[in-house]
Amino acid sequence: MLTAELINYNIPRLHLEDTVSKALQLINDFKVTHLPVVSEDKFLGLISEDDLLDAEDEKLPVQVLEEYFVAASVADNEHFLNAVNCCNQFETTVVPVLNKEKQLTGVITVTDLLKALGSFSGATEIGGIIVLEMERSQFAISEISRIVESNDSAILHLNTTTHPLTGLLTVTLHLNNKEISSIVSSFKRYEYDVIYYFGDNRFENELEGNYKHFMNYLDI
Repeated sequence: MLTAELINYNIPRLHLEDTVSKALQLINDFKVTHLPVVSEDKFLGLISEDDLLDAEDEKLPVQVLEEYFVAASVADNEHFLNAVNCCNQFETTVVPVLNKEKQLTGVITVTDLLKALGSFSGATEIGGIIVLEMERSQFAISEISRIVESNDSAILHLNTTTHPLTGLLTVTLHLNNKEISSIVSSFKRYEYDVIYYFGDNRFENELEGNYKHFMNYLDI
């Protein structure tokens, strides 16, 4: 999915001659943290609510705050995940989208990004989730897929993250089947470290975890 497909054309843009008061009112009306500033459609940057509130006089034009403009944007032909990264990096609720002439075509809101992420990650699809932890050298997609498929299931989505302290790889599997007890057993049989799993047997999973914590507490 490209950024151009997620553009929200309802969020207004500011011009240099617009007053700080007007900018603050628009930010409040549209429930955003930043608004884009343009000069004849050329994108100049984002201005934040915090910087507007720090202005000496709300009657002043936005231009007086130009040094605080944030140069955060994505091109209209980029993958939408780049907009997610931009949103995280600059801590903004809107991401400006520019054409090849560096003109502002619109913005992507954080709400639309979350919806796109939900669809992209399969969060809206019904199925079980299994989370594995392993050394990076142990990670083999082919073997993980084989274990899942041998239990008449399929991987809808797979995501990996690295623990910042241990360096261990966390592998999250979203499966097309909520009955995952046999798959969990298979992973354990092949000596995979299953740290979480959620499906129809989520209550058994929680009960087992609580039991282990209780036994550790008793030092048994």
